[in-house]
Formats: sequence, C-alpha cells, structure tokens
Amino acid sequence: MQQGNQIRHGRNVVVVGTQWGDEGKGKVVDWLTDHAQGVVRFQGGHNAGHTLVIKGVKTALQLIPSGIMREGVPCYIGNGVVVDPVHLLMEIERLEAIGVEVRSRLFVSESCPLIMPFHVEVDRAREALRESSGAGKIGTTGKGIGPAYEDKVARRALRVQDLKHPERFAKKLRELLELHNFALAGYLKGQALEFQPIYDQAMKVAEALKPMLADVGYRIHNASRDGANLLFEGAQGTLLDIDHGTYPYVTSSNCVAGNAAAGSGVGPDLLHYILGITKAYTTRVGSGPFPTELPMDVPGTVGHHLSTVGQERGVVTGRARRCGWLDAAAMKRSIIINGVSGLCITKLDVLDKLPEIKVCVGYKLGGRDIDILPLDADDIVACEPVFEVFPGWQETTFGVTSWEQLPVNARAYLERVQTLIGAPIDMISTGPDREHTIVLRHPYKT
Repeated sequence: MQQGNQIRHGRNVVVVGTQWGDEGKGKVVDWLTDHAQGVVRFQGGHNAGHTLVIKGVKTALQLIPSGIMREGVPCYIGNGVVVDPVHLLMEIERLEAIGVEVRSRLFVSESCPLIMPFHVEVDRAREALRESSGAGKIGTTGKGIGPAYEDKVARRALRVQDLKHPERFAKKLRELLELHNFALAGYLKGQALEFQPIYDQAMKVAEALKPMLADVGYRIHNASRDGANLLFEGAQGTLLDIDHGTYPYVTSSNCVAGNAAAGSGVGPDLLHYILGITKAYTTRVGSGPFPTELPMDVPGTVGHHLSTVGQERGVVTGRARRCGWLDAAAMKRSIIINGVSGLCITKLDVLDKLPEIKVCVGYKLGGRDIDILPLDADDIVACEPVFEVFPGWQETTFGVTSWEQLPVNARAYLERVQTLIGAPIDMISTGPDREHTIVLRHPYKT
C-alpha cells in the first residue's frame, strides 16, 4: 500500500494543578504560550481564576484560556467546559477594554453545556440549605457549575449549539426551567425564575457569540496535524477532581490530565507531556480535609506568613485561602493520577526568610504508617501528618532565573521534594511575572 504524505504533528503539553487548585497555572500557561500556537481549556467553568502579571500589570481570567494574553495565539474552549454565555461576553469585553484582541482568535465548542441563571440560584440555595441544616457547606463558588454539569450528565442540558436555533432553545429552556423552578420554590425554599428575561438575555448574547462557535476538536486536530504546538490548560487541581479528589469537597468536573482529550475532542495520543503545577507549600479554598493546614490568624506564625506574603486570596471568590506545608504524600497521589512528566514549583520565594521548612512525607492513620493520601475524606481528616524538617534560607529567591543562583538550602529542599514525590522538577517560578522563571528542562524541547 502506498504511503501518503507524512503528517508532521506538533508537540503538545498539558498543564494541570496537582494540589487543591490556585497553584499558579495561569502564569505558567502564559509563559509556555510563547512556544505554542494554540491554547485549549478542557474543563471547569468561570469558577476557575487565573491571574497573570505581565510587565507589572495584573490581569485576572476566569473562562478564557490564559494564552489570550499572547498576541495572535488562537484560544479554544473545549466541550468539557460549562459556559455562562453572559459571563463569557463580559470577560471578552473586559479584555477588549485593555486592548486585547479576542473575537478573531477565540473558538468555543458548540458542544459546551450552558450555565443559565437558574443553575446559579440552585447552586447558592443548596449551599444555604446545607449551612442552615448543619450539614456543612461544600464551599462552591456559587457560579452554577455543579448544577450545569448535572444537567449535562442527565442529558437535558442546553448547549452552546442551541443558541443558533431560537425555537429549539426556547422549547428546551421552558422544560429545564420548569424542572429547576420546582426544586427552587419547593425543596430549596428559593424564588422561581421567569422564562422571558432569561430567554431574551440569551438571544441577545447569542448574536455576539455566534461568530466564535466552532468544531473545536476538529480544529485542534488539524492544527496539530499541521505542526502547531498546543497547550491544554486545566482548571482547579487534581485533589478537587470529581472522581479522584477529597469527595464530596470537590469540583464538578475531571481536573486530571487524561480529561484533556475527552474535554477537547481529540485522542490521548496528542497528549505528549504532562506538566504538574504545585506551590512550594499548600493552599486550599473552601471546605474539606487539609492535613498540613496551619493557623493563619496570629501574626508572626508560619501560616500568617504564607497567607500574607503569598497574597493568598481566591481570584474568583476573594476568599482567604487556607495555608499549610507542602504535602508530598498528597502530591504522590496526583503524580500517579496524571502521569506527570515533570513539575513546575511556584511561589518558592514565599518561603524566603523562614527559619525552617517542613514537608509532609506521610501520615499516621489508625496506628498505621501510610505514604500516600487516602481515598476516603473521613480517613484524611483522621490523618496525622509526619514531617521532615529542612533548614530555611535567609536570602531572597525572588526573580532568580537560574538554578545556580538559588540558595544552597533552597536547592537541597527542592531536590528532596522531587525524590519524595517521584517526579522531576523541570521548572521553578520565583515570582509572578513571565521573566521570573527557572527552566531546567523545557516541556516543548525535551
């Protein structure tokens, strides 16, 4: 059989968080986009928040891929993402207001489920009910993400493609609104919503979004076939994954690297390198177990230092992030689930000036020693962390751009961390700006 022309595929990198989110993925994606010709979001919604600092200017993104800040780079929102069309248009307009061109290079999958106003109301009413009943809040962002994913799995979701067909959209909206109003006005003790305002708003936004709708999976397949390097950008973190995280204190989607294929419409053979992002310590927003958590209220304590020096507040919610030591046993779970090729350690500079630094290497649980994060959230609550202690460094690492410039104790700390978690450290972020980066092994050049 005669062979056709040889196809030249690009090299593709998946960026995932390996903790409870907020690891600094946005900065890393922006930095890597200098070597990519396309950036793909494959899960989550506008509950994700990525902060980029470019030449001292801070920009917060929630739904649009971080690659949008690189001029001329196509950005894709894959089918695994749930889209609030009103928020998406607002985010586009915010970027345009600061001079970023968006509409000609943003492509939204027609298969994305839509987040509608009743999803938001249901999300917030559920959290309020859990709190009032004493069950304890999950800690959602109240953006309607979970209820929208529920409709997707129940095969009743409104999808982006429905925006192109007003009559079909109206019929599906009436049916869906009736269902959610029944729950809102009854069990959740909330307020039922009216059809017409929701429909009118959706149709208005639809006209602006239609030019950006696309067959995203086919587009990125063709781009890769033609030699483009692609970057798949995950949201949240592995320990918030709906299947593999600290359930039920998790998000509503699969945050792991394997979902980059299903959530964007390409095969797993196009995922060539998995870059795991982790802070040099650990943070968590919302409820749920956190074995290495430190108290943050008292000035002069380590927890207070991590919180204030690290400026640990959620991009989307503004909530203070809970802070604690790096948990290598939890990281080990993330490395296995994602098949991590290499790690990027972020916010190393936040540990500067601490007299000593601790890393959790395992736990005591029911009289047993274990070296990996348990699967059951109740077991995690019962875990007593076991720490290794390292001497700190009294020098600054902020803005350092080479391994040799790092303090000796900082290098020893990082070398021990990669041994404990079983994955190489390929990059180190020493500050929020693009230039504050040490590269030991380049994901696009290995």
